[in-house]
Amino acid sequence: MCGIAGVFTFQAPQETWFEALVRASDSLIKRGPDAGNIWRDENVGLAHRRLSIIDTSEKANQPMLDKTKRYAIVFNGEIFNFAELKSELIKKGISFFTNSDTEVILQLYITEKENFLNKLNGFFAFAIYDSLEKKMMLARDRYGEKPLYYYKDEKVFSFASELKAISCFPIKKEIDPVSLNFYFQLNYIPQPNTIFKNVRQLMPGHFIVLDKNSFEEKIFYQIPFKKQNEIINSDYSSACKNLETVLDASVKRRMISDVPLGAFLSGGIDSSIVVALASKYTDKLKTYSVGFKDEPFFDETKYAKLVADKFKTDHTVFSLSTQDLFDDLFSVLDYIDEPFADSSALPVHILSRHTRKFVTVALSGDGADELFGGYMKHVGEYKIRNAGYTESLISKLGFLLKKLPQSRNSKVTTLFMRMNKLSEGLALNVKDRYRLFSSIGTQQYVNALLSNKWKITTSETQITEEKWLINLHSDSDMNEVLLTDMNLVLPSDMLYKVDRMSMANSLEVRAPFLDYEVVDFAFSLSADFKIIGNKRKKIVQDTFRKILPEELYNRPKQGFEVPLLKWFRTELKSYIDELTNEEFINEQAIFNVDEIIKLKRQLNSINPRDSTAKMWAIIVFQHWYKKNLAS
Repeated sequence: MCGIAGVFTFQAPQETWFEALVRASDSLIKRGPDAGNIWRDENVGLAHRRLSIIDTSEKANQPMLDKTKRYAIVFNGEIFNFAELKSELIKKGISFFTNSDTEVILQLYITEKENFLNKLNGFFAFAIYDSLEKKMMLARDRYGEKPLYYYKDEKVFSFASELKAISCFPIKKEIDPVSLNFYFQLNYIPQPNTIFKNVRQLMPGHFIVLDKNSFEEKIFYQIPFKKQNEIINSDYSSACKNLETVLDASVKRRMISDVPLGAFLSGGIDSSIVVALASKYTDKLKTYSVGFKDEPFFDETKYAKLVADKFKTDHTVFSLSTQDLFDDLFSVLDYIDEPFADSSALPVHILSRHTRKFVTVALSGDGADELFGGYMKHVGEYKIRNAGYTESLISKLGFLLKKLPQSRNSKVTTLFMRMNKLSEGLALNVKDRYRLFSSIGTQQYVNALLSNKWKITTSETQITEEKWLINLHSDSDMNEVLLTDMNLVLPSDMLYKVDRMSMANSLEVRAPFLDYEVVDFAFSLSADFKIIGNKRKKIVQDTFRKILPEELYNRPKQGFEVPLLKWFRTELKSYIDELTNEEFINEQAIFNVDEIIKLKRQLNSINPRDSTAKMWAIIVFQHWYKKNLAS
């Protein structure tokens, strides 16, 4: 795992950009604390920060050049089938001077150009430069596990692993109104957008080819989606066996490492499955859990211990208080380089920080919820599509539900919130319902929150959203909802969170559920294999029931709620006042002061509803703004 950055100038070398490349590289040091180098060739500069995982020797440092010095590569990620690919190349007469996956990618490009991308099994973002043809290729993995930002104008093209590195270059930092609007709806900025108008993210499964005269972005992978009437894996028993086979192979592939490796173990089904499979391939798997001792309802460490004991792992529990979590808060806010308000980043950060004390690589269960239908919103969608008496009653009681106290502070108020959303969703079409279930705020709310300068038109909203919701239509099935999650929520929210919070602590996280063989198989299955009634991830649960402790089943999915509302009313109250004082708001000219006041009033009422998430989005934005744009 590493950090990469680079510059390609279309005209005469832009020296200020090459000077900035040094600062860009330095900004990525947490992604790669083990080594850092820069390579220059006339109009091109490549920078690399290394976190050594495979072949930790100095000869595997980057930027890496081939023996002829014609080709240079900077690479962030891991290729889990690199040994097999290397063997194929050796049979063709190609020799190697390292044992790294980086050199395998470089040699594949030399022999096949961009045609090799679908051979790679792993996660990656890389750039390769051909100094003879003066041509560069950049690529990003299938699902967006590794980030790749870029900027382009008529004089220069630059790229980097994180926006903070791009910001080191002399670019104009102008907020994109479309991104701003969607951020306050979703809590994150959907890719390929970024907070800045002129900076983009390369989309998952895409690659770029450029030289001094041309620039082209192409697709090398899309999830092979089949409609319900085209499904071929229709036998449930066989599908369970096949899922076990492909997931086991994925876990085995991800055990390769030349540095200490462990696994996150939350006590949930997904991480428990990964641990169960991984324990087959090592003598004593190291596993790590976080428990919050003053939040016993959310503490799942007893379930994690059951799994650890069953599979005889070397298990460590980090027993923390919510004060420990609060103490990490500003580290998270400072590392995030564009607004991102998924508060679950906090526990991911603290888990990564403590895990990194013991290992450099950790396996996780990420991706299973999006693939197999693991969220409550999936249950809500299923119930609406199969509405019966209960849903009819909830629809009729909608006016009453709106008046009941709603928040995430207790089981009862959380239930009221879910019932109210279900009631609202029953009256909507599939696209509007997806927006409702996936958002913290409506367009109407955002229009009230933002000043006139920053509002966007309905047509702009529709054009942008259509790209994300293209697979949803009146006769779509649940698989198309999951496909939308894979293309929108997974890369822009879930994987963004895991990458940034793990990299802030120089920890590599690998997700076996996101092996492309697992994903392709998952989308060959009937939606009924995944979610039916209240049962989420049905095939995942059923396939591995025989090896997991029975106590993991038939219990509610707990998760962990960051105690934001409590903090807003106590430790963070003065900081909220600082970030939202009227003078600063008026000086920014971004927000409507009256809406901020209204939100703060609701926050302190007996019925805060979703004001907690909305205020957290404002805090994150304001903290980012003060750090990056305030004069």
